[in-house]
Amino acid sequence: MTARVWSSSKRAEGRAYIDALVAAGFPRERMQVTEDETTVGNPVESLQFSVAWGDAECLVGQVGPSTGDPVTAVLPQLAEGRCLVGTTRPIDW
Repeated sequence: MTARVWSSSKRAEGRAYIDALVAAGFPRERMQVTEDETTVGNPVESLQFSVAWGDAECLVGQVGPSTGDPVTAVLPQLAEGRCLVGTTRPIDW
């Protein structure tokens, strides 16, 4: 799933990863994604996306020029069922 997005022209778009996760059957309301651009409008060096499942785990992915190939890991959920630390963008599409 991430490999298909990574090899496409949308490789730096968080929305593409979220849409691929939804297409794979993951619930959108359990996802988080970071911004595609920095505060000054430049592409980010890496972006992260995640999906929480159950009450204990998260699938977390990181992609971007600074990471090389896409990286994924299953990690414990944070407080309140979150997976990513810090501010994430709304998934409102």
